Amino acid sequence: MGNKNVMKAGHLLTAVLAVASVAMTVSCSKGGDVPADGILRLRFEGMAAEAVSKVIREEMPDTNDFILEIVSGNTVIYKGLYGQSPEKVAVPAGNCTVSVRSEEFDGPAFASPLYGDDRCVVVPAGGVLDVSLVCTQLNSGIVLKTDPDFLTAYPEGVLFVRGEDGQLMYGYSEKRVAYFLPGNISVVLKDAGKENVLMTRMLGPREILTVRIGVATSVSGTAEDGMTIQLDTTRIWSDEEYVIGGETGKGDSAENAMSVSQAKTSIGKDDVWVTGYIVGGDLSSSSTGISFSPPFGSATNLAIASRGSVTEKGSCMSVQLPSGDVRDALNLVTNPELVGRRVCLKGDIEAAYFGLPGIKNVSDFVIY
Repeated sequence: MGNKNVMKAGHLLTAVLAVASVAMTVSCSKGGDVPADGILRLRFEGMAAEAVSKVIREEMPDTNDFILEIVSGNTVIYKGLYGQSPEKVAVPAGNCTVSVRSEEFDGPAFASPLYGDDRCVVVPAGGVLDVSLVCTQLNSGIVLKTDPDFLTAYPEGVLFVRGEDGQLMYGYSEKRVAYFLPGNISVVLKDAGKENVLMTRMLGPREILTVRIGVATSVSGTAEDGMTIQLDTTRIWSDEEYVIGGETGKGDSAENAMSVSQAKTSIGKDDVWVTGYIVGGDLSSSSTGISFSPPFGSATNLAIASRGSVTEKGSCMSVQLPSGDVRDALNLVTNPELVGRRVCLKGDIEAAYFGLPGIKNVSDFVIY
C-alpha cells in the first residue's frame, strides 16, 4: 500500500471544462427566439493532453479549478470555476457556446500549458442536452538547451524567446517549457548591445520545440564566427499519450485511473483504480439517501462523483470503507475536510451498493 496517504499539496495543474476568454474561443450566435428554456448538463469526458515526455512532465489540471463559460446570444449564463458550477444549467433554448480553459492565459509564461475546448450546441426547448468536452492543449512552447561552448563564447549574452504575444528571458539554467499562444516564436540573443535573431519557427497548438544552441568550431577547435542551431523535434507530444475516456487498459494504476463514468460501465472488474471527487456520505438505500455536507454520522461509506459540485445521489458512485487504515483515513466523520478533494481508490466495482454502482474492498488509495 505504498500509495496510501499520499497528499499532493498545492494547486494541481489536470482536465476538463475550463475557460477564460483567451485565444481560439468559438463564437456562436443565438438562434430565433424560443419561449422555453432547456437544461444543459456538462461533463468532462476526456483530456487528449499528451504528457511532455521528452522535456518536463507537467501535472494534468484539476477539473474543479478549470474556468467554465456558457454564453447564450450576448448573455453570459455562467462564468466561473467548473467545480462550483451547477450540475444542471438552465439555458434559453437555441444556440449557445460552451467554453472551458485550464487557466487564464493571454501572454507568455513558463510551465503553463493551456488546455481547453469550445462547443457550439443547440439546446432543445424544455429538453436536456448532455455535452461532453474533450480538452486538448491550445498553446505552444519552446525549450532551449545551451551547450557549454556557447556559454564560454557569450558569457555576457542573454537569450530571449519571443512570440507574437510577448517575450521571456531564458536563463542558461532554465529547464522549464516557455509557453506562447500559437504563431511565430523566435530565439533572440542580446550581446554587447546588439540583438541577433537566431531562428524563427511557426508553432501551432500542442507543438513544443526543443532547440539546442552551440557555437560552431573550426578543425583546430577554436570558435568560428557562427553558431549552430539544432532542432530536436517540433512535436514532442507524440510518443506518450494521456487520455481519460473510453480507452482500454484504464484502471491499472492511480495515474491511469478510471473516471466515475467509466467505472459505472465496468461493473464486475476487480482490483482497479477509480478517481473522482468526494462529495458526501451517510448513504442509505432511498433515492435521496446521501448527505453532501457535514456533520456526518457514518464512517463506513462515502460517495464520489466526476465533479466536486454534484448534489444529486444519481450522479454519484458509492464507496464502502473497510475497517482499518482505509476507513481511518477516508471516513467523513473524523475527516469532513475531505469533501471536495479528489481521490483515487483501488477496489472492486459492484453493480449496487446503497442503490448505486459502487466500489467495495478498497485496498489502496491516494488523496490529492
